[in-house]
Amino acid sequence: MAKFSVRVELHAASYADYEKLHASMERRGFSRTIKSDAGKTYHLPTAEYDGGGDVTLQRVLELAKAAAAETGKSFEVFVTESAGRVWFGLKEVAARLRFVSAR
Repeated sequence: MAKFSVRVELHAASYADYEKLHASMERRGFSRTIKSDAGKTYHLPTAEYDGGGDVTLQRVLELAKAAAAETGKSFEVFVTESAGRVWFGLKEVAARLRFVSAR
C-alpha cells in the first residue's frame, strides 16, 4: 500500500475556507494526522494531509485538486509518495476519554 503526503495551499483564503478544505479532504480519505511506528498519532502542520492506498500519485493529485476546488479559491497542490517519513516537533494527538454508560 502506497503512502502519500499532500500539501494544499489556498490563495487569499480565510479560516472558514480551510475548514471547508479539511472536510472535503477527509471525505476523500485524507487525514490531518499521522501515526508513528510506535502507534502514537500526531497532528500534521496546517493544510498537510496523509493518505494511502492502492492508488497512483496522479489519482491522489486529482483527489486533492477536487477537494481544493470545492473551496472556490485558487490553489496549489504538492503530492509526494513516501518510502518512509520522519518528523520533528509535531504535537501528539491527546488521548480521548471514552465514557461507558451504565444501563
